[in-house]
Amino acid sequence: MENFELDFLEPQPQGLYDPALDKDSCGVSFIANIKGKKSRDIIEKGIRLMCNLEHRGAEGADPKTGDGAGIMIQIPDAFFRKNVSFTLPNEGDYAVGVLFLPRNEELRESIQNIIEKVIVDEGEIFLGFRDVPVVPEVAGLVAQKTIPYFKQFFVARGKNTGDGDAFERKLFLMRRLIDRRVRSEHKLDRSQYYVPSFSSRTIVYKGMLLGNQVKPFYKDLYSQDMISAFCLTHTRFSTNTFPTWDLAHPYRLIAHNGEINTLRGNMNWMAARQAVMESPLFGEELKRMLPIIMEGQSDTATFDTVLELLCMGGRSLPHAVMMMIPEAWSKNKDMDADRRAFYEYHATIMEPWDGPAAIAFSDGRYIGATLDRNGLR
Repeated sequence: MENFELDFLEPQPQGLYDPALDKDSCGVSFIANIKGKKSRDIIEKGIRLMCNLEHRGAEGADPKTGDGAGIMIQIPDAFFRKNVSFTLPNEGDYAVGVLFLPRNEELRESIQNIIEKVIVDEGEIFLGFRDVPVVPEVAGLVAQKTIPYFKQFFVARGKNTGDGDAFERKLFLMRRLIDRRVRSEHKLDRSQYYVPSFSSRTIVYKGMLLGNQVKPFYKDLYSQDMISAFCLTHTRFSTNTFPTWDLAHPYRLIAHNGEINTLRGNMNWMAARQAVMESPLFGEELKRMLPIIMEGQSDTATFDTVLELLCMGGRSLPHAVMMMIPEAWSKNKDMDADRRAFYEYHATIMEPWDGPAAIAFSDGRYIGATLDRNGLR
């Protein structure tokens, strides 16, 4: 019997290229005016950035159904004053909530009643709802099958609510109370009811779309009154969850490229902390918001939820990001003593959320980005 050499089993030379290192990751970008000047140009350039990251997004068998795309901008005050049927207070004294609601009208009205009641019960002023004009045909056929009903709701700051930060904390509390009631009474998951943003500073337009579909889908984005000092954008490549309307980025504070490899441990630690968490800013109200991490969230949504909690607890957004994604500090002899002390102290409070790859973040006042501990900052 002849002996054959199985040459094809031998390692083949390939130079510096290693196919095992191939990865697909989402597209993240932002543009900002460093002096904080709002303009239409910033939004136009932000949308163009999102469209230019098409190669970082993905779609399914239906090439017109994207894994997700969206933008975060500052509240466009002039635009809303022209497009709501009620009187708005001064800029900063009202908040805008964005809703993904069920298509069933009766169920939708019940949810809206819950929203209005919670807001009034919590001492804030409910102003009204606004239907968000969209062009459903822009989305792919698969995305159209699960398309939500889009609404915005407006809330004015109550007379007993303090400054802007206190107002944001109250909005955070109310959103979580509303969320708990809706899910308890109607047994809806995040794909059936979701609040992409609820803030007096920022607003999110996103969906199960391609980057070049976001502007044609949301008619609001054509208005010249839509202005902002920054535009944070994202195009999604879904790797660990199936695409849905609610899982598109940006979330309420971040847009994320990559995966969080330590997620299960991070979630377990957060669950363990709930019994001992305290906050002088929330007091007993903190217990009404538990659990902090709800079922069905993606890794990014979970990260965003914890980051939001840290910020609402009184830390600045950059401070909270550095807590959750610390630099590799323990063996870095070149790091200055103050920064090392910062990381060493916070290591006793929060474990690293490793593997985020890249995160862009904004709360309407700060905007920035960071890489994980194995990357560069």
